[in-house]
Amino acid sequence: MSEPENLTYAAARDTTEGKVFTVTGGDWDQVVRGVDPLNDEKIIVNMGPQHPSTHGVLRLVCELEGETVTEVRPIVGYLHTGIEKNLEYRNWTQGTTFVTRMDYLAPIFNETAYCLAVEKLLGVTDQIPERATTIRVLMMELNRIASHLVWLGTTGMELGAISAMLYCFRERELILEIFEMTCGLRMNMAYVRPGGVAQDIPDAAIVKINEFLQLFPKKMSEYEDLLSGQPIWIERTKGVALLDIPACLAMGVTGPVLRSAGLPWDLRKTDPYCGYETYDFDVPVATTADVWGRYEVRMAEMRESMRIVEQALARLRPGPIMIADKKIAWPAQLAMGADGMGNSLEHVAKIMGESMESLIHHFKLVTEGFRVPAGQVYQAIEHPRGELGAHAVSDGGTRPYRVHYREPSFINLQALPAMAEGGLIADVIAGGASLDPVMGGCDR
Repeated sequence: MSEPENLTYAAARDTTEGKVFTVTGGDWDQVVRGVDPLNDEKIIVNMGPQHPSTHGVLRLVCELEGETVTEVRPIVGYLHTGIEKNLEYRNWTQGTTFVTRMDYLAPIFNETAYCLAVEKLLGVTDQIPERATTIRVLMMELNRIASHLVWLGTTGMELGAISAMLYCFRERELILEIFEMTCGLRMNMAYVRPGGVAQDIPDAAIVKINEFLQLFPKKMSEYEDLLSGQPIWIERTKGVALLDIPACLAMGVTGPVLRSAGLPWDLRKTDPYCGYETYDFDVPVATTADVWGRYEVRMAEMRESMRIVEQALARLRPGPIMIADKKIAWPAQLAMGADGMGNSLEHVAKIMGESMESLIHHFKLVTEGFRVPAGQVYQAIEHPRGELGAHAVSDGGTRPYRVHYREPSFINLQALPAMAEGGLIADVIAGGASLDPVMGGCDR
């Protein structure tokens, strides 16, 4: 490129990073009349993979003209864990300890989809104890609230409402404490297992859940007082990152993003599982198809989840939490020793004292696992981010032949270019956050 006549810009020089132009200064009237050699140049900006607004290790390659985004290319794979491949080397029950770590903000959903698929392959779906199914619903809906709180807090922080994150994580902590009281872990619990759940829910956790149900509605009103009427929040969300119903359907986008466009598609209603058809709740929708609509939908969903939790608590009846078939039932209700390590002497005495045959069976069940009839199934559930589907294939052995997940974060991310291109670079943050992607699910 030839040097501009008014010398406002120095001549371009080629480098390994492309052309470099150096502004040499000049009077203002010369600058505004000068020929800008950058006017036909596009800027490439890497957002991530360490950018805090990408909800994990995600890289967005953004091509810009000024502040306008002309192209966005999402690049995933930085967090790859090989979970699906690892499942092929563990028995069917051990698989739940792997899948729980995929979307680490919604572990109970990962586990439940997997276990429902295994139970469908075994043909024992109708044999799962009612108490175990009710506990699964209870834990999933608490987990949905916790996941949405992370979304609200992080999105608020990314758009400038720093205090929103402090408050949302404060209430999420209450749910994580309930999880810890129930199964010993706050996240990635491997709590749901084929045939039931690992531990019964203790009375102390029931008390904590009731306390949370009393407190949380007031906190939600505080969130809305903080955000809903705030001018900056409104400017950053209304009319931003539009994605209508045809676009969602074309790309397979589900969950709150689809419902914010006006389609009430929720697998708890359209293809029920775990007895969801017996619960009374609504499917929140919006019609704005923008970031604001996704905010409204998720806030309403948290209130509906509280309704479901209340109903689940009311129908908790005494009973077993693991399937009766001892050829499938993994040991549950394991009692911890007084030193906090291993099983209690009473539990060991019970296992070893029943009979030699039961001890042998216990050993083989835990080490080798149970056999699952050959076949394949697909089990979908309503995850906080959309349809989570587990495709499980068995060759008749004690290990999965193949397990593949249809993960909503991975599917929904392909909508980001459609939402962002043509808009401002600042709206890439709001649009990406409104998808609520969790990269542990994408890179499983």
